[in-house]
Amino acid sequence: MTPAPLLVLGQIVSMQLGSAVAKGAYDDADPVALAGMRLVFAALVMCALVRPRLRRLTARQWRAAIALGVTIGVMNMAYFSAIGHLPLGVAATLELLGPLALAATLSRRPAHLAAALLALAGVLLLTAPGGALPALGVALGATAAVCRASYVVLNGRVGRLFDDWTGLAVALAVGAVVVSPVAAVTSGAAVAAHPSVVGPGIAVALLSSLIPYSLDMAALRRIGPRVFGVLLALSPAAGAGVGFVLLDEELSARQLCAVALVVAAAAWSVGQSRPVRRAAPVASSRPRSGGHCPVCLRAGGGEWALRSRHHTSEGEAEYCVSPGGCLVVLLDGRIVKHLTAGRNPAA
Repeated sequence: MTPAPLLVLGQIVSMQLGSAVAKGAYDDADPVALAGMRLVFAALVMCALVRPRLRRLTARQWRAAIALGVTIGVMNMAYFSAIGHLPLGVAATLELLGPLALAATLSRRPAHLAAALLALAGVLLLTAPGGALPALGVALGATAAVCRASYVVLNGRVGRLFDDWTGLAVALAVGAVVVSPVAAVTSGAAVAAHPSVVGPGIAVALLSSLIPYSLDMAALRRIGPRVFGVLLALSPAAGAGVGFVLLDEELSARQLCAVALVVAAAAWSVGQSRPVRRAAPVASSRPRSGGHCPVCLRAGGGEWALRSRHHTSEGEAEYCVSPGGCLVVLLDGRIVKHLTAGRNPAA
């Protein structure tokens, strides 16, 4: 099984390559047109491969897939419009602010808060007066950041509600329905006048939608949105590198420092987020007062018995039996639920 960090890395590289292809085609088609083609082609390919059985979907599955699809549509239009005004590395840095803010919100550790503040300093360095960035580009990047944070949460939810790729297929179709009418009205004539832009549109659909969204869903089935958000740290660096190599974009020293701050902050947060692999529960789950169980206060020394450990969107959940025989659920080492020994679970 491919590790989740490698899936996220593949998503980042694919997304930035697709952005470079899209930006290179802006002479013949505007960002809205490319966003529309990107989602329409991606939805057609995904639906052809998955062949979703819509009649079997529950109301809950429909709601989650539709919410994800609308978010994908708005995110596409905002980000593709942003890279028309900003270098790829700068746009990727602004978009990363959303997942980083989400990661900081979901974490209660001081190190993660410090990392988020460091990332914020990098973003402020990009957008403060004297940064020579157009206000419209910054506003579009901020919109993309909000959508990106929502996308992380919703993609993880869809991945949990569907056993296969039906949820993503439906979401892409919804996103195409949201964006394609706008693209047809505003840019249909331009695309008809330059049919050669369809080729880049298909490439962008594969590189910036089909491949990365699939990798995202696979990764979010294994890790929570907090860890996923900080793993996106390489997005600005990848965007800057792809922009430099393929588009001859150069960043100023100030912009490079800002990107470096965001990457360093996210990398620091990733280091703090690595799960602790131990045979026993975390230290804070052990009895603290004279070997007594902190749940029922019975005496009983020794280690707690770990039944299972899972990584959730809220943190690392551990299911244990205390020395006093109580069943305990811990989240990042804190007791969140317990059942006193001898108590009837149905009571």
